[in-house]
Amino acid sequence: MSSIAPHGGRLINRLIALEEREQARLQARERKQIHLNRRQISDLDLIGIGALSPLEGFMGRADYERVVGEMRLASGLPWSMPVTLAVSDAEAAQLRIGEELALVDEQGGVRGLLELQEKYAYDKRQEAEHVYRTTEDAHPGVKALYAQGDVLLAGPIRLVERPRYPAYDPYDLTPQETRQAFADRGWRTIVGFQTRNPVHRAHEYIQKCALEVVDGLLLHPLVGETKEDDIPAETRLRCYQVLLDGYYPKDRVILSVLPAAMRYAGPREAIFHACMRKNYGCTHFVVGRDHAGVGNYYGTFDAHIIFRHFTPDELGISPLFFDHAFYCRRCQSMATTKTCPHGPEERVTLSGTRVREMLQRIELPPPEYSRREVAEILLQWANTDQYRI
Repeated sequence: MSSIAPHGGRLINRLIALEEREQARLQARERKQIHLNRRQISDLDLIGIGALSPLEGFMGRADYERVVGEMRLASGLPWSMPVTLAVSDAEAAQLRIGEELALVDEQGGVRGLLELQEKYAYDKRQEAEHVYRTTEDAHPGVKALYAQGDVLLAGPIRLVERPRYPAYDPYDLTPQETRQAFADRGWRTIVGFQTRNPVHRAHEYIQKCALEVVDGLLLHPLVGETKEDDIPAETRLRCYQVLLDGYYPKDRVILSVLPAAMRYAGPREAIFHACMRKNYGCTHFVVGRDHAGVGNYYGTFDAHIIFRHFTPDELGISPLFFDHAFYCRRCQSMATTKTCPHGPEERVTLSGTRVREMLQRIELPPPEYSRREVAEILLQWANTDQYRI
């Protein structure tokens, strides 16, 4: 198995054994139901498979308050994002401490069970200020926070049914499975790469720089809920597949998906993403420019600076910090501001908005920005009836 210990020292597994699931579903029919949205289902799944180790359930007040205020669990272990289950006051009033609740999806399917140990009120604006660094509901993470219920439920969960999506099912490896895959390949050092966008040449350059110093790469795109204008997970996976088939050594890369929802919490989410990749068995994690950012809410390198809050031993995973990468016409190669002396006029850089505009005009981005195979997949997606700018 992987040479790095899970966060907190033990890989959690709250997934009910296959032979016990039907009995759990029968039990759930007798329980009060809590309906989960897509983000809450993602969190339930991540807790169940151990991606959020050491969490065994949704956070109680002691963990929640210390995470919001200090980026640590009540135990003192570094942890940057609240993982909570919110319900309305009316729902909470019907629930008793100590009872088991059925956690169901929007169609009423049983996803898990929660042993209710706490229910408590919380301050949404305070969470927004500390976690997202803004109270503006124009921020997608803050908007989701304000829209959820005013009472948080806490307690250990049992995961009955994982979400399944045919488009990326073959790539949905649990932390236990990625750790075993690394061990099977003899990898001792593994770099994780987070992305919610198709990999372009700048990403490829960063990944290959990292591959020069580690044994293997876990290309680990996030496929949970994202903003409406983000490119769908199915399209992104096709891009990753053609890129890996043509331009990467097959024995040094594993493609798997992270079934997490984006919070767009910038620096705090960078720490959150690193801890999750540690649970998947990564020893290193790429932290890029404006990691998990949105709009202008965070400084360009705030996601690098936040790692200074913790000692290397506390986090247990080594961040690899990269500046913005681009193609330099004068250097005739990929570079960053750390390695290239030439000015912006020599650099091929495109914003996401500019790329979308080019695709809408049925125009391929330049090869210095994107591999042609990837650009053609994006072009095909951009010109379907479902595409909206």
